[in-house]
Amino acid sequence: MITIEEALYLVDNAIKPERLNSVQELIFTQCWSGKTYQEIAETSGYDPDYVRVVGSRLWQLLSESFDEKITKNNFRSILRQQTGKIEDKERVKGSISALELPNTPVPLDSALYVQRPPMETLAYEEIVKPGALIRIKASKNMGKTSLVMRISAQAQARGYRTVRLNLLQAEESVLSNLERLLRWFCANITLQLGIESLLNDYWDADLGFKVSCTTYLQGYILSQLDSPLVVTLDEVNRLFKYPDVAQEFLPLLRFWHEEANNVPIWQKLRLIVTHSTEIYISLNVNQSPFNVGLSLRLKEFTWPQIEELARRYGLDQEKFAIQPGQIQSLAEIVGGHPYLVNLAFCHLVTQNNNLEQIIQEATTDTGIYQDHLRSHLIILGEHPDLAHAFKQVINSEEAVILNSIVAYELESMGLVRLTGNETTPSCELYRVYFRDRL
Repeated sequence: MITIEEALYLVDNAIKPERLNSVQELIFTQCWSGKTYQEIAETSGYDPDYVRVVGSRLWQLLSESFDEKITKNNFRSILRQQTGKIEDKERVKGSISALELPNTPVPLDSALYVQRPPMETLAYEEIVKPGALIRIKASKNMGKTSLVMRISAQAQARGYRTVRLNLLQAEESVLSNLERLLRWFCANITLQLGIESLLNDYWDADLGFKVSCTTYLQGYILSQLDSPLVVTLDEVNRLFKYPDVAQEFLPLLRFWHEEANNVPIWQKLRLIVTHSTEIYISLNVNQSPFNVGLSLRLKEFTWPQIEELARRYGLDQEKFAIQPGQIQSLAEIVGGHPYLVNLAFCHLVTQNNNLEQIIQEATTDTGIYQDHLRSHLIILGEHPDLAHAFKQVINSEEAVILNSIVAYELESMGLVRLTGNETTPSCELYRVYFRDRL
């Protein structure tokens, strides 16, 4: 039985280099679940006639791509037939070869990307809105970058310009100084757009750094673009350690977002902000960018998503000597952490490892997770306060209440799971491994 993810994969490959836009994907997924055009219009807010026109063009596009008459009534059965024409093994092997390591972003054309509905659809719909602001929160290696890549691809398919800035690339001297941070921000956008830098012409200390930055964006960058500009700002949590700068810079993001309601040119700017921990600095509720726009929180894979990923890796039980319940046993150790699950599956496929051996050695210094666990151990060794707090968590059979900032730092590393004020290990792998070493 073909899944909606498989159907979308088939369609994406059939219509390359084009991609379904957000409205086409919405209609495709809703029709897949049996909705009528009228029902789609009522739930999405689009005009019914517009939905019918886009739907008609969608089926025409698919008919041309598959060289077969496709309609709203028969598209499911035809796509099911198409799955029999694809060699899953070759498709998966090609995807794995494109991934040097499972902790790298999943390429856009990879079969190994597992969607986490409704995250993707919500993001694709939001990024086309004037002045959009999307906030994505997830700890390390949870898939933030892979999702951002797909949002950017949707934007590029519509002719938008895209720029990506990562605060991990900014020096401490930049992050700790508002003027340097704002100039770094503007200079990097200018560089990635490939336009001449006129930053000094717009910079006026008498007007103030925030006004100078805003004027440069509005009067120079946005004014010369004939399409929207999507700016992704990754790892914003790095600013939380510099509250004086953060309390000036972060409200500026919200100001630009809200200016879209007042000044049409700001409708061109679309912002994507990612962070790996909760906000632990004080921000005025009316100035914070973390309570406006679309908020997305990436969680661990669910069990059906783990099963789907295993299928995409081609993990045939007979070929890989997988016993009933073994994948579930792995999930009980590593949870649904995307990187940890991917690493196990990748080893099974590319290095002919035995799943039983992977499970038995998971918490040891010779298992496949040894480098990942050791890197965390080194960081904890360098930060005794984090190590002490994490030791409390893994030695307790019940949830622990920690200092908020310490808890957020451990969460950003992916070591703990926060439920309100209560902290627990994010998976059994970490509890067992670090209990013997801290």
